[in-house]
Amino acid sequence: MNEKITTFLNSGLLEKYLIGETTSAETEMVETYISKFPEVQNTYNTLQYNLEIVAKSNAVEAPKHILNNILEELDDAQVIKMNTKRTQKLWYKYTVAASVVAILFACTSYLFYNQNKQLSEENQIVVDEIFDLRGDIEQNNKMLDNVMRQLLKLNNPETAKYIINGNDRAKDLKTVAYINPKEKTSMIDIVSLPELPEEQCYQIWAELQGKMVNLGILDKADRQLRAIPYTEDALALNITIEPKGGNDIASLENKVAEISLQ
Repeated sequence: MNEKITTFLNSGLLEKYLIGETTSAETEMVETYISKFPEVQNTYNTLQYNLEIVAKSNAVEAPKHILNNILEELDDAQVIKMNTKRTQKLWYKYTVAASVVAILFACTSYLFYNQNKQLSEENQIVVDEIFDLRGDIEQNNKMLDNVMRQLLKLNNPETAKYIINGNDRAKDLKTVAYINPKEKTSMIDIVSLPELPEEQCYQIWAELQGKMVNLGILDKADRQLRAIPYTEDALALNITIEPKGGNDIASLENKVAEISLQ
């Protein structure tokens, strides 16, 4: 691999291109390198695969519909009823008429007051929705940054990938461990875990100098790329079936998966 390609791969442009953060000039450069150099094409394909793994742990709920909320508010109409008494005596007609005009004026003023109040409330709802959307945008930016960081970790040349398959006791079990001894980081992606009785759970262990170090419980509901404790000089990773809540000592007779790290 020549120095030009190495410099390009270390620039981070491929990662930015994958998540749509490149400028038009950068996009053109990346696509040129992908089409021209097989090494860049292979790295790009690997990044796409890794991005699929990272994307599982970053689900985003759709934002609230401002229009629906406003329409629901507008559905609540207020009906104002006005009762007036008719005079039975002729000489009171002008007085009654003046009273009716006064009442109509008061009711109209009250109606306008309520309408203004309702509009103010609706405006406040819109303002709140805008703040919610801003919060969603900030949260999405944080999640995008997290995806970028995880993708860079997976694509790091120092990161080793270990596929852990289950034995005959758990044939459908499959997890993938990513270990970087240089940065001293470990991550695990739970692909599939067979069902267990409610009183049992899966637990992962690092084998170190004849003893087993607890790295945590594997939960089927937690199917996402997540960090696990890094164990210096670990010889192997083991997965066992333990009582619900985990165990302090590994039940090696209940081992369902193992992979050597050497």
